[in-house]
Amino acid sequence: MKAVVFTLGCKVNGVESASLLHGLKERGWEVSDELVPADLYILNTCAVTAEAEKKSRQAIARIRAAAPHARIAVCGCAAERTPEIFAGREGVFLVTGARQKGEVLDLLDAACTGVRIDEADKVYDEMPAPQSPKTRAFIKIQDGCNNFCSYCIIPYLRGRSRSRGLQSAAAEILSCTAEEAVITGIDVSSYKDGEKDLADLLLAVKDAKCRIRLGSLEAGVITPRLLEAAKQIQDFAPHFHLSLQSGSDAVLKKMNRHYTGEEFLARVELIRQHFPDAAVTTDIIAGFPAETEEDFENTLALARRAAFSQIHCFAYSRRTGTVAAKLPDLAPQVKKQRLHRLMELSGQLRAEYEGRFVGKVLELVSEEQKGGYTVGYSENYIRLYVPGEAHGRLKVRALRPFEDGLLAERV
Repeated sequence: MKAVVFTLGCKVNGVESASLLHGLKERGWEVSDELVPADLYILNTCAVTAEAEKKSRQAIARIRAAAPHARIAVCGCAAERTPEIFAGREGVFLVTGARQKGEVLDLLDAACTGVRIDEADKVYDEMPAPQSPKTRAFIKIQDGCNNFCSYCIIPYLRGRSRSRGLQSAAAEILSCTAEEAVITGIDVSSYKDGEKDLADLLLAVKDAKCRIRLGSLEAGVITPRLLEAAKQIQDFAPHFHLSLQSGSDAVLKKMNRHYTGEEFLARVELIRQHFPDAAVTTDIIAGFPAETEEDFENTLALARRAAFSQIHCFAYSRRTGTVAAKLPDLAPQVKKQRLHRLMELSGQLRAEYEGRFVGKVLELVSEEQKGGYTVGYSENYIRLYVPGEAHGRLKVRALRPFEDGLLAERV
């Protein structure tokens, strides 16, 4: 019997799907994460944007095309949001939500059917440990979110923040056999196990044999204590992804983001005091409701001052059920034009940051072979291309700009 777990959306969904695959394999299933013919499909959906939700619904048709008579179970954020839509699709026998995904396998074992949505905010859901890939393992330490940013639907679907026990999280990181472990969650910054926080977790894994990278963070978690803990890790990746979203204080307030632009910049400066060569990447929304041209210019100016190494930028997408959905939306062409300007700035800032490392030695963790090159990321999240085939970790010297990163040679 063959089972497929097909995933849409974020890295956290990916970790949870890998756990489900491992659990199915332990139960004797042949498993895959590709849309290949199978007897059972678990569809792990996403609802972060309207487009993601649409793709989640369309995935049912794709599954039916691959295996018309297969049984389909659906979980994830889109299923939490509109379970009745998925339950009504042909072939779907079970619909669960975004919370307690560890129960999915138990529901399958018990031959449960219908809609089984668990809306309670329980303790952290321990799932089967995903099999660690050779290159990069994403290790989930937290779920849910208490921030309720005005544009985001996820806290309503995933529930309130809850954290994995420090001992459990540290054990998985310390036993990781991949070249790199990425610490991830819906809101990693809120990690808390009793009185222990994210800094304590970093100290607990300071002797890990793999490279340690932090996932997306909120600026408020950046403190001297956290950064000193990071410096204790013997193989820490100096890369900090801090979600900015806007450089306008007026827009940040409408977004329910609890900092000002100057406060955000102070955290970036603190990072660079501890890690002078660190990559600082970010997220920015273009065209949030009521964003003026002056607001947007403030965002561009702050991004330049922060000297981000990369900006993940996207146009605002209205999500029904959020506070921002009640605000007057901007014209599509305005959002599109601002997104284009953000993308241009992102390219400029990336080139400036990467240019600092031409001629320097970096450590690449190989991820794929592409067009005659070994491709992977450096410790400070620069995409590197090395001629020929190689695996594992490589000491390389950056030579010049190439593709979406730098060309390098082995040293």
